[in-house]
Amino acid sequence: MSTGPGADSAPAPTTHDSPPGPPGGTRRSSMFSSLKVRNYRLFFAGQVVSNIGTWMQRIAQDWLVLSLTGSATAVGITTALQFLPMLLFGLYGGVLVDRLPKRRTLVFTQVAMAVTGIALALLTLSGHVEVWHVYVAAFAVGLATVLDNPARQSFVSEMVGPDQLQNAVSLNSANFQSARLVGPAVAGLMITGVGTGWAFLANGLSFVAPIAGLLLMRGRELHAVQRAPRGKGQLREGLHYVAGRPDLIWPIVLVGFIGTFGFNFPVYLTAFADDVFHAGAGSYSLFNTLMAVGSLVGALLAARRGTSRMRVLIAAAVAFGVVELVAAAAPSLWLFALLMVPIGMFGMTVNVTANTTIQMGTDPAMRGRVMALYMMVFLGGSPVGAPIAGWITDAYGVRAGLAAGGAVSALAAAVVGLVLARVGGLRLAVGWHHGRPTLRFVPRERRKELASAA
Repeated sequence: MSTGPGADSAPAPTTHDSPPGPPGGTRRSSMFSSLKVRNYRLFFAGQVVSNIGTWMQRIAQDWLVLSLTGSATAVGITTALQFLPMLLFGLYGGVLVDRLPKRRTLVFTQVAMAVTGIALALLTLSGHVEVWHVYVAAFAVGLATVLDNPARQSFVSEMVGPDQLQNAVSLNSANFQSARLVGPAVAGLMITGVGTGWAFLANGLSFVAPIAGLLLMRGRELHAVQRAPRGKGQLREGLHYVAGRPDLIWPIVLVGFIGTFGFNFPVYLTAFADDVFHAGAGSYSLFNTLMAVGSLVGALLAARRGTSRMRVLIAAAVAFGVVELVAAAAPSLWLFALLMVPIGMFGMTVNVTANTTIQMGTDPAMRGRVMALYMMVFLGGSPVGAPIAGWITDAYGVRAGLAAGGAVSALAAAVVGLVLARVGGLRLAVGWHHGRPTLRFVPRERRKELASAA
């Protein structure tokens, strides 16, 4: 193990950072191929434990606030405080991540979040916890996330290189979704069995696993990335970089629309469970579980696909919006519940494909700033979109709210797809292949050839 001053920047055997294979080619890999890389295997194992702890803390935190105040508004304030630092400082976090060694940055953020969880556990177990303590803890976790999110996202490419990037990003998402199935259930058992404080303590101790994994990595096996030097105007430089790259800015715009208007499931699913189907908390849990299953399937399929293609991103985003429109009109609880699976699957495909496309297309020295912008847009959409979704739901009903979210998502995907096609010099071509109609984008010159051949 190398943990000296130059450990994180030691040269790797391969340092190329460009997409492999022929342009536009399709490369498939085994579903878990990136786990052959020792450093990523250590990272993945640590995240398995930590993600379960994170979901446990989310459930315990909301339950504690509700127990202390009896107010759903207070729970909302807690959530807002956790996301607020990303909205305020996310871009600055990206600037710092581009300057700093990412492995050490992640060790620091994991330690900070562990200390926060343990402090909240001690306050709760001693009986001295007050709601403002939870607010401070939520804000502190949010501050750590400002560095942790872009560092963790961009560090994946340093561990596995470009060949395995999509597979590793997909497995990270599968890891998180698996924890989403396990963590809340464990938290529920722990809260009812021994108390909320022990759930916080379990989360704090869970960070031992990712910290150990990071420290055990071999620095010489990381793919070397040149760090950005300290200088003025780097935040503005990052924004100009993205603004001048249609292949980056438009996927970020698409993810922003879907995150803001299509992903307001806490609003939609609670209303469908209570107001439409009158089925209570059990059905709400069922909806979330089935969506997590769909998300896990989507992440594993993306891992198997091995490459990210813009048309997959657009098609998945359109499908996500269309299935939301269908779900909005679902007449029965069981049909609505079953539709949560494809919604989760297509939503995760959008997330993984956009994430990988943006990382692969970004200069390594800019990756922290670009991923910070991506995460700020994706995560920052909920505080903006949730009140809008709530207003539409209150004024016109939850079916109208979900339908509006689906329509905006599908329309945004169609518009972004046309813009990217135009920027890339593509045209829509309709033809026949093996006796079946086909619809695809082809270069303008190729379209002329197809027309003349017909």
